[in-house]
Amino acid sequence: MDKRPIGVFDSGLGGLTVVKKLTELLPNEDIVYLGDTGRVPYGSRSRETIEKYAFQDAAFLSKFDIKAMVIACNTVCSVAFGALASEYEIPVFEVVVTPAGVAAELTKNGKVGVIGTVATIRSAAYEAALKNINPELSVYSIPCPLFVPLVEEGWIGADDDAALCVATRYLDTFRNAGVDTLILGCTHYPLLSTVISKVMGPFVALVDSGAETVKHVAGELNKRNMLSENEAPGTIRYFVTDSIDGFSKVASVYLGSDVHGMVEQTTLE
Repeated sequence: MDKRPIGVFDSGLGGLTVVKKLTELLPNEDIVYLGDTGRVPYGSRSRETIEKYAFQDAAFLSKFDIKAMVIACNTVCSVAFGALASEYEIPVFEVVVTPAGVAAELTKNGKVGVIGTVATIRSAAYEAALKNINPELSVYSIPCPLFVPLVEEGWIGADDDAALCVATRYLDTFRNAGVDTLILGCTHYPLLSTVISKVMGPFVALVDSGAETVKHVAGELNKRNMLSENEAPGTIRYFVTDSIDGFSKVASVYLGSDVHGMVEQTTLE
């Protein structure tokens, strides 16, 4: 058994979808979360910049003697996962391969959509993972760069006019193509799931990349005998690189618990 915390990082608020699922599946685990809110979004950055940010994020978390690291940023996973995984001896988990496997199993008509940041879609990481599982799948990929700012602003309600307008504009291609399964290829996007579902309709399955990855993380840590023996609920430490107040407000709404006073500001450079 291993009482050390699990480290999670993302470019901003999106990784909270991973934290929420971790607390549901592994309630006794301690978690250290880093949201690089001062430099969000990562998706429009160059490959070199994304790699630099990713290594700084990982180095920050490693200071807490973590036992595992979850890269809760699809952009980083698409661009820098291999380099990061080879740098650390602890298990490092990405959010691409497992969700692709879930989507390949869910689709009934073989038409799978993928939405993500510009960098994620440009990398074709999901398409490669899906085609590796089933070469016969038809994969439709579209970048949705405005989704991350919507989430960071807290405009995530199903009746939010701005969110609905943007989602409709982005997702029309998928509706016209007849996809029956849609991968939310950015951990920010599940925060917009009610909006996306409203646009796509009830018969399109949404695959939450972060949530599916956490199931894999839980299974792997159990297999490696690395779960905590703590009987009490685990603790969570939140770190951001920009305003504490904005993060705390949106995080409290999404997580369903008040995190005000639990968030610390830090610098990475």
